[in-house]
Amino acid sequence: MKNYALLVFLTLGITLNSTAMTGSNFIVKEIAINTDEYVKIKSSELTPPVIEEILKQYPTSKLGGAYKNDRGEFKLIMVLKSGTRRTVYIDQYGNWINKK
Repeated sequence: MKNYALLVFLTLGITLNSTAMTGSNFIVKEIAINTDEYVKIKSSELTPPVIEEILKQYPTSKLGGAYKNDRGEFKLIMVLKSGTRRTVYIDQYGNWINKK
């Protein structure tokens, strides 16, 4: 009698466990991958607030390259007076962005 009860509980446990496992396999999660793809642009495409901020922060530097992503953020390569390059990020309204 004990063997039958143990067999019933074991069968019930296996059935419920397999049902739970197959049910969780049907859950599909969509993950949005955010890639910051920057496309090279001409310096004439920079917005006036961006140009003003560049002139304030880097008055003696030259613009080595300008890139823009889909969200309107700019990646700027600044060539400092010492010859070193610095990559800075700024949005279209002239607000600096800290990226690591």
